[in-house]
Amino acid sequence: MTRSLIAAACALALPTLASAETLTLYTSQPNQDAQQTVDAFMEANPDITVDWVRDGTTKLMARLTSEIEAGAPSPDVLLIADTVTLEGMAQQGLLAAYDSPEAEAYDAALYSPDGHYYSTKLITTGIAYNTGAETVPTSWADLAKPEMANLVAMPSPLYSGAALIHLATLTETDGLGWDYYEALADNNARAEGGNGGTFKAMASGEKPYGVLVDFLALRAKADGSPVEFVFPEEGVSYVTEPVAILEASDNKDAAQKFVDFVLSEAGQELVVDMGYIPARNGIASPEGFPSRDEVTLMDFDPAKALDDAEANKARFAEIFGVQ
Repeated sequence: MTRSLIAAACALALPTLASAETLTLYTSQPNQDAQQTVDAFMEANPDITVDWVRDGTTKLMARLTSEIEAGAPSPDVLLIADTVTLEGMAQQGLLAAYDSPEAEAYDAALYSPDGHYYSTKLITTGIAYNTGAETVPTSWADLAKPEMANLVAMPSPLYSGAALIHLATLTETDGLGWDYYEALADNNARAEGGNGGTFKAMASGEKPYGVLVDFLALRAKADGSPVEFVFPEEGVSYVTEPVAILEASDNKDAAQKFVDFVLSEAGQELVVDMGYIPARNGIASPEGFPSRDEVTLMDFDPAKALDDAEANKARFAEIFGVQ
């Protein structure tokens, strides 16, 4: 009788064991953010275990490319910096199309029309300035005025993915375009490195004005740093840390659950807790950030930005005399 009970218990346990799934995630999120995301997802989906690999987008893509060439891609899901990278993968047929039910809460500009990727947050680029600066800029055009000569720092699109997207956005905007970048170069705007170096130059007063991602300035301000941040009247460029499912994934059901979670209200509240503007409509921004409906997003076409990337970098290098 005892053996029968043990056998019955084992038989009941087998389906549970068989249903357990392991999902592999490649992400460029900071380690703490990635751990929070994974922990929250697994708490909501206790039958799914997530193995995750964290690195910069460029290094992750190099790793994934090698895996694909070897015929053995590891990840089921990608959660990385920008839509341009994922647009390139979608065009190569490497991403699975998925119509997430959560998409109805998002602006159509924030996800692929075919469901190949979905934005999970808004990291906008605006104007930061040192509180000791003489004037307060309100528009992108202000940075190109003669009185701003030698006072502006910005990350280089040859180094920063966000800066390359910023370049692609502004050069396609009426009233700015390449003339704007030529005016910045004539003004001796310093364009080098990434957002971190730009922030240091601006916060120290070395270059009192900086083209910068929002959270660096707003978090520093909250911590007492002498900086302010402006969302220019023309609008802001943005990166969105999109999520996507690999076409080669053998765990698409679990991968779809991950996509739905990060896009859900709970997933977007997590984004707010991490200190970013949520991509989903109707979710309050972190303290000190403008509300979602107060942020004007400039028009951006990931497919065109992908097509123009190398030409844009070459033209920028020529204008600024850099390599």
